[in-house]
Amino acid sequence: MRRAPGSPWNRPLPGPGPRPRGPRRGDRGQAALEYLGFLPLLLLVGLAGFQLGIAAYAAQQAGTAARAAARAASMTDDENAPDPVTAGRAAVSGWVDPSIDPVPGDGEVTVTATVRIPSVVPFWGGFGDVTKTATMPLPATPEERP
Repeated sequence: MRRAPGSPWNRPLPGPGPRPRGPRRGDRGQAALEYLGFLPLLLLVGLAGFQLGIAAYAAQQAGTAARAAARAASMTDDENAPDPVTAGRAAVSGWVDPSIDPVPGDGEVTVTATVRIPSVVPFWGGFGDVTKTATMPLPATPEERP
């Protein structure tokens, strides 16, 4: 349905008229300045996420070192078995450098591995150490076997 040319429904609305397109003169570069102000916070959040991943990786590596060292310490019957400290260090990445402490007990051996968490966030001190333990049974001696 078409309206007549003089109909009040076809008149323009009262007001200042159409808004000019594009940025106003005083707003040029506003988004770039806001982004530059927000960039350090974005970088800090990114580094914190990366630091969390490194801490989780260090914990996983400490567990791997403890299990490998406990497995090697439990192989008392095998003359070719590696030293527990050597086996624990060989099982992890080269940059981890775990501290390994095997403690023999009654019929089992418990190994504690400690790994320092490296820091990637600038101006932030160390994040401490991660300690994991693993226990493996010792094989029965010939006198204890049925």
